[in-house]
Amino acid sequence: MKNSCSRREFINRLGLSSVAAGFCANSLFADQFSPTKDEIESGKAMTNDRNKSAVLKGGRIMQPERELIQKCDVDVLVVGGGPAGVAAAIAARKLGVNVALLERYGCFGGLFTAGLVLLLQGTFSKVKGETVQVARGVNEELIKRLTALGSNCITDWKNGKDPDADPESSKYVLSEMVRESGAKVFLHSWGVDAVMDGDKVKGAVFESKSGRQAILAKIVVDASGDGDIYAAAGAEYTKYSRYIGLVYRVGGLSPDKKVNSPIKGVRWGGSGNEMGDGLNVEDLTRLEMDLRKRIWDSFEKTKKAPGNENAFLLDVASQLGVRITRLLKGVTHMAYDTAVKPDSYKDIIGIASKSPSAKNQVYIPYGALVPKTVDNVIAAGRCISMDLNSAETCRLIPACFTTGMAAGTAAALAVKDNCTPRDVNVGKLQGILKENGAYLG
Repeated sequence: MKNSCSRREFINRLGLSSVAAGFCANSLFADQFSPTKDEIESGKAMTNDRNKSAVLKGGRIMQPERELIQKCDVDVLVVGGGPAGVAAAIAARKLGVNVALLERYGCFGGLFTAGLVLLLQGTFSKVKGETVQVARGVNEELIKRLTALGSNCITDWKNGKDPDADPESSKYVLSEMVRESGAKVFLHSWGVDAVMDGDKVKGAVFESKSGRQAILAKIVVDASGDGDIYAAAGAEYTKYSRYIGLVYRVGGLSPDKKVNSPIKGVRWGGSGNEMGDGLNVEDLTRLEMDLRKRIWDSFEKTKKAPGNENAFLLDVASQLGVRITRLLKGVTHMAYDTAVKPDSYKDIIGIASKSPSAKNQVYIPYGALVPKTVDNVIAAGRCISMDLNSAETCRLIPACFTTGMAAGTAAALAVKDNCTPRDVNVGKLQGILKENGAYLG
């Protein structure tokens, strides 16, 4: 018996008949399931070199030495395309240097977008009794672009309230900001190792579906979130296990329900947290599965509440909410009791806050981004040199934009002035950051 249906019937069954044009139905459902002549002719018979594979020797698994393909050679390489990495790439490009940006997922934004941590918490703070926007620069540009796209993209922020953003709108805006910067981009590319020459970092190795390759660079910005590159390079750090969560969104909520999203009837929240090692694949696997079950159980209860009969699980974050794993031991180590004092550091490159009502701000010194010993690498984001109390503020999304912007600017200065990151002229760095919109107090 023939079991088929026409394209029109197929679209109707999917409930797309009224929106087929908007969803490009022709490209989704037409004859493109059949291979084209070009697709057929693109097929190539290939065999990989078996001598490059890992081998068993005496019961041990050995990886043979092999030459890596050099993908490119740039002035600044940024590893990680979360808020810190995006800001670093954009900032470095503003100074005219060549930049490459690696990101392991298929979008930019890291925990902000793929992790659904959608509150730009710490954009505003209380400074001397006044509400002040402390996260500016790239963070502010993102907010303004989202605002220009419409009310479904970001909540109101002009009254000094930290806004919630829509993840898909944010992915799009960040992608366009990176594209406009002119940085060379490699998505689906995971930075896994450092290229070393003595104590100097000369680039990074990354894995992708194209295999194991390398990019050479004068300066590397480690915006991996976990300090993967500076750790591989031999920089000192402290490793922590911390609480890890998973964020999700529910749609179809009753109109009278309070929501924290720019989209009506949508609310985002967390699964609750469990202690785990964000560098341990077994912990990450266990948490991914356990927290997903917890989310579903919580959603089932949500549906039973009066007015939520039409609720549905909109999405679950595609990456776990890992807070802290590695913290660098840098030229300056931020201790919270010191970092909250405005006059503690002469090399401040940004200010971080927890909320518009926060009594204290964390003043971030440039020295917290620079390793004590290893050269030519700068840290940005939640893996800089600080204690855990400081990290609770500096790991937040706006703060990551702030440290990323500083790291990218410093990396470009190191290239242009032919010096190590440790020897960057801090006064010059601070001046350029201010010119590009950063708030230093």
